[in-house]
Amino acid sequence: MIEFKKVSKVYDDFVAVDDLNLKFNDGEFICFIGTSGSGKTTSMRMINRMEEPSSGQILIDNEDIMDKNPVELRRRIGYVIQQIGLMPHMTVYENITLVPKLLKWPEEKKRERAEKLIRRVDLPLEFLDRYPQELSGGQQQRIGVIRALAADQDIILMDEPFGALDPITRDALQELVKHLQSEMGRTVIFVTHDMDEAIKLADRIVIMQKGKVVQFDTPDNILANPANQFVEDFIGEDRLLQARPSLQTVDQIMIKDPVSVTPGKTLQEAIKLMRNRKVDTLYVTDDSGVLKGIVDLEDFDRNRRRATSVGDVMSPEVYFVRTGTLLRDTVQRILKRGFKSIPVVDEKDRLIGLVTRSSLAEIVYDNIWGDMDDAKDIPLETTAVSEDQ
Repeated sequence: MIEFKKVSKVYDDFVAVDDLNLKFNDGEFICFIGTSGSGKTTSMRMINRMEEPSSGQILIDNEDIMDKNPVELRRRIGYVIQQIGLMPHMTVYENITLVPKLLKWPEEKKRERAEKLIRRVDLPLEFLDRYPQELSGGQQQRIGVIRALAADQDIILMDEPFGALDPITRDALQELVKHLQSEMGRTVIFVTHDMDEAIKLADRIVIMQKGKVVQFDTPDNILANPANQFVEDFIGEDRLLQARPSLQTVDQIMIKDPVSVTPGKTLQEAIKLMRNRKVDTLYVTDDSGVLKGIVDLEDFDRNRRRATSVGDVMSPEVYFVRTGTLLRDTVQRILKRGFKSIPVVDEKDRLIGLVTRSSLAEIVYDNIWGDMDDAKDIPLETTAVSEDQ
């Protein structure tokens, strides 16, 4: 448990954090959010004494952090920053095991931990011997995340870790971090300026303004009962599901058994399936149903002269959501990112459903225009899925 008791941080005459009183439970995902200069990053950095409180107490498991050696304290707390912070002169393996090495773990234990974690984020073992500059930005960020988990720290601090990434990579890493946090039971303190990100990830959100906490509550309670105009402005008007509280997760509206194909199928077999099912896109799964990629008619057209199988032309980069994902998050990504459909996978990454733009039509119309009769003449972009999907 982490507790702030009357914590303030003052720089000369500037009060960065003013009388903070908060309590976070073990295993919670907490997001700090606010405008620039609101005190959110300073509040998080005081937890590992990167910044030290001017007054008040911060307790971890009822022990005052000021009674701890700051270096030893930081070794107990994982830390991920926006710039990733990987050491360029070290291999990926050396970066991942940096803290375990400082803690004098035996080599066998370090190697086992590194291999387990890199598999967990779907990167090949041979990446362990590469240097950070040989990886893409998204791959480097995955390494930064698992480095924070490598030493089994119970608390992970994340300072706007995905702010510099493209939207697709960012969405994928958000899903990964939330899944790892839930699976491993870690307490995550996450700083962001993106309300959509906070709503998607957090169990509870700390909204700050001018060094003070304006509201501290669950995403649902904040959406339903914003504390003041500042919070309302932060939330924005795009709350499409507010009038339909009974619909909460993708499982409630997803289309089950979406059209899929295995990588070994020939292009002719895949095209025949697309024609029979009247779709222009197929999701690619292995024999166990695990989602591996996506392929569409354009992929077939571009590669028809040189490719023979689906695996030759599929794209492995496919955005998905997991079963149980809040529907409001999926709505935002379909509408804002321009996705025609989003696959739903279970905890073992097996494809179990599909959320499409058309399956969201009634919800969106109800909440934007109210009376569906008034909206009957408004066109909706159709998605390339079969009529039974």
